[in-house]
Formats: sequence, C-alpha cells, structure tokens
Amino acid sequence: MLLGTLLTLLLAGAAPASAHAALRASAPEDGSVVKTAPTHITLTFTESVGLLEDSFRIYGPDNRRVHVEEPEHAAGAADTARAALPRDLDEGTYTVAWRVVSADSHPVSGAFTFSVGKPSPTPPAAPADHAEHPVTKSLYDTGRYLAYIAAALLIGTAAFAALCRPPDTGPLRAPLLFGWWTLLVTTAGLLVLRAPYEKGTSPGTALDLSGFPDTLSGRPGMALMTRVLLLLTAAPLVPFLRRRSLRTRTTAGAVLSVSLALTWASAEHASAGIQVPVAMTSSVLHLLAMAAWLGGLTALLLTLHRAQTPPPYATVARFSRLAFTSVTVLVVTGAYQSWRGLGSWSALPDTAYGRTLAVKLAATVFLLLAAALSRRWTALLARPAAGQERLPALVGASGPPPEPRTTHVTQGTTAEPEAVHRRALRRSVLAEVVVAVAVLLVTTVLTGTLPSRAEAEAATAPEPQVAGLPGAQALTVPYDTGTPGGSGTVQLTMDPGRVGENGLQAVVFGPRGALTAVPELRVTFTLPSKDVGPIDARLTDRGGYWATNDLTLPLEGAWTMKLTVRVSEIDQVTVERGVRITR
Repeated sequence: MLLGTLLTLLLAGAAPASAHAALRASAPEDGSVVKTAPTHITLTFTESVGLLEDSFRIYGPDNRRVHVEEPEHAAGAADTARAALPRDLDEGTYTVAWRVVSADSHPVSGAFTFSVGKPSPTPPAAPADHAEHPVTKSLYDTGRYLAYIAAALLIGTAAFAALCRPPDTGPLRAPLLFGWWTLLVTTAGLLVLRAPYEKGTSPGTALDLSGFPDTLSGRPGMALMTRVLLLLTAAPLVPFLRRRSLRTRTTAGAVLSVSLALTWASAEHASAGIQVPVAMTSSVLHLLAMAAWLGGLTALLLTLHRAQTPPPYATVARFSRLAFTSVTVLVVTGAYQSWRGLGSWSALPDTAYGRTLAVKLAATVFLLLAAALSRRWTALLARPAAGQERLPALVGASGPPPEPRTTHVTQGTTAEPEAVHRRALRRSVLAEVVVAVAVLLVTTVLTGTLPSRAEAEAATAPEPQVAGLPGAQALTVPYDTGTPGGSGTVQLTMDPGRVGENGLQAVVFGPRGALTAVPELRVTFTLPSKDVGPIDARLTDRGGYWATNDLTLPLEGAWTMKLTVRVSEIDQVTVERGVRITR
C-alpha cells in the first residue's frame, strides 16, 4: 500500500509545470470593463492547482460578498479553475480574491478587479483574512525545518552505523530514537496544520476535522500521511531486522530512506516545473546526501565522545569516504537544482529566490571549509601513532586510553599533539554543525520561495486589453522597495490609450495580493524620440484607487512611463515601463 501511494505521488508530479503557481490569465481580464455580466469567473495558472472550498471570494460594488458556486477545474485542465456567477450582477466594480494550492504544496493567493458596465468610484477591497495567517505559517515553517533536521539525524545515523560499522553502536541509539520521534511528531503536526495553512486561517481551525478528508485528497496531504505510515511501519520491524545480516539491514534502511525522501520530492519544487522525473531524482539524492553527511557527522561526534570502545581508524576512514561522496552528490544535484530554479544568471541578484540561493551557497562554502578542517584534524587524530591500532580514547569516553605497544616513545610526545588535535577537531566540528543548521534553515526558506524561472514565466504572460473599451490598455507593473512589506504590483488602466486626452486609473496591491493604500503614487510619460516630457499624469487619491481624467499625450510613438510608488515616509521606488500610443 505504501509503495503504491509513493508511486501515485511520483506519477502525479510528472506533468510539466512551473514550480509555484502564478496567475497567467483571467476571464474577465484584470481591470477590464465588460458590457454584460459574465456567467463564470475563470482563472488560468502556470501549473496545475488544487482548489479549496472558498478558492474564490467575490465582493460587489457595495463591498458585500457575492455568492458563487463551488469552484472546480475546467474540463481536462488541471491548471484552470472556474466558478459560476449569479446572473443578476449589478453595475460597478467587483474584486475577486483567489487562493489555490500549487502543485508543489505551497498556497498562493491574489486579487484582481473587473467592472460591469462602468467602474465604481471606489473598488471594493479584498479581505485581509484571505492571505496567510502569520501564526499558522510560522508554525508550519517551523515544523518543516524540524522535519528536515530529524530526517538528517535519523537517516544519517543509520547510514553511519551500517556503512562505517563502529564497534560500539550504543551512543547511536539516542539520536536514532530522537530522529524517529521528532520526524513522526513534526510530520503529524504538519498534517494537522495542513488545512489551516492552505486556507490561511488560524491554528485553532485545525480542530475542525471536516476539512481533513480534503487534506488527504491533495498531494501534500498524501505525502505527509505516507511519511507517517512509513515511520509507524518501520518501528516494529527494527527488532526483526536486528537478527538479520548486515546486508539485509542495510537494504531495508536504504529502502526506508529513499521512501522518506520521496515524500519530500513528490510534494515540493521538484514535483513541478521542467524535467520533473530528473528533478525528483535529483531532489531525493540531494536530501539523502545531506542526511548522510550532516547526520553522519553527528553520529561520528557522539561515537568519538561516548563510545565504550573508541572507534578504530577504519571507521573514521569509512566516514571520510562517505562524507566526500555525499559532498560530491550535493554539489552536482545542487548545481542542477539551482539552474532549474533560477533560469538565468541575472535572476541571482534580481529575485528573492536568487538572493536566498546566494545566501545558501555562501553558507555552504563555509560549511565545506569547516568540513575540510574537520577531515584534516580527524585524519591526524585517527592515524595510528607509535604502533597503536585504534583511536586513542577522547575526552568524554569511558576508560583509560589503550596502552601503546611500543615503549620507545618519550612521555608527552604523543599525548600533547593528540590533545591539540582533539581540541581543534572539536572546534571545527562545532563550527560545522552550527553552519549546517544555518544551511538547513536557509534551505527551508528556499523551498517556500517562488523560483525565479516561474516568476519570469508569469511576468511574460501577455498583457490584457480592457474588454468593451477598444484600444484601452491594462498594465500590471511590479514594484519592490527592498523593505519588508514594500513590494507588490500596480495595475493601471489607460482609456483609450491613444493620442489625445486619456483617463488613467491605478490600483495598488501589496505583497499578499490584497488591495493596499500608499501615501503617494506618481506617473509620468516621456517620448524620447521627440524629446517630449516628462508629462505628469497628476494622479489623485480617490479613496482606494488613484486616477485622473486629464492626461494628454500629444504624439504617437513608444512612450516611457515612469511609475513612482512611495510606501512610507522614506521608502519609495521608481519603475519604468514602455507604452505604445497610437492614433
């Protein structure tokens, strides 16, 4: 049953998509004015999406919520969602707030407006409670982070015991149990929080079990439940496997490790985007290599300090080879995943995903330096000295160090270098563990960030024209001041978008996709080829949107529009956009 579920999750992610869903098109179009009321709201995304009971919230000109039918996918199109509208929509502007779950498990939301007949003086505002709930998101992200750490500890410790074969495995029981219990508890917590996380509601709504069947029907919920079942199935098999050969135990551990890794790969970035089968394979290998290195490092440290029998040089040498292999796999798979997520080198400094990836790469470099130091000191400490066959007892180990076989060593010549090497090893390993925890934290943030390739794909979607107003233009311009909460989009409608007098309306959306208020919005137009401008549109705040009816553009041509958004007393940004004006 578990294998069948894993195969279902794997195959379900094999369709081409772009990691993180982004809205590609809507009908009615964003900012459009339609002559007659539409019968449906239809949204098309850049990848397949999962729907919630209230994936669509529509508010009329009077700010009251409009009843819509339960949303559904369009026939044969998992990337298109639609909902039926009432037939008696009044004249005015309607705000559509939407929330769906992308194929890589992350909920995404946004809002847009359309008007029936003519725009309202003040568009209805999208409700703030349709965005992410900060407490729920914090708890869910913390659970994901702890799950990564627990998986590394569980898989890495088991790999160290099976592949490095320390003579005393007693110190490894505690990290194995801790990793198993922590992964089980955090996964169960993520499963309980999944419904509030998808809906953007408070953690208290997790007690409402009515939404649990919907959670289990989605791919992220299936992946979490499969992980719980794998852990519960593995526990009673441990006593049985203890009586089996090392090869049998190693094979069983490998199957469990790969299966656990698949529960991540089947419900995150690797399951959506280009080259899905290759990406999922790379993701599984990346997670396993990370666990074997970081979890194995913890296991080695515990063995060095707490083992009744100090580990022989062969154990340390095997771990050194395991760590080198893991780092090689991490570099190869990490390079592929970075290329897949970025799409271009320019995205590294220009997008949130690229900047987060750069932080991870920098932290990884420090981790590799610390690992190199650890390997050097470990080799010096583990090398047999003066005829010794095994590692000397370290600080914290029980019993005195074994006596060397030779008596020709001057007292102090061996012990003092060993003490120096031991202290250096402990410092480098401590640094390695601290940086490793930071790398895991950045990795968790990265898995929740919109990949640059998907962001670029969404940005290149064709701009809509305003229905019912021939020649009118609708523009969506993103902005980012580089400060918390200082990003979003400005949606502008220019009517008729031709030479002469024009009307210009602008609506500002914040980082969560909800309508937001800003203290200043300025738009100017310049025609460089004729040395005309800048012409200030002189927008005025009309209580929820900015507008003017007196924008005169005297010549046709390729105009440059400069949009300045001020989000606070000191934070503002100016964005340029080309606008074609015809006769």
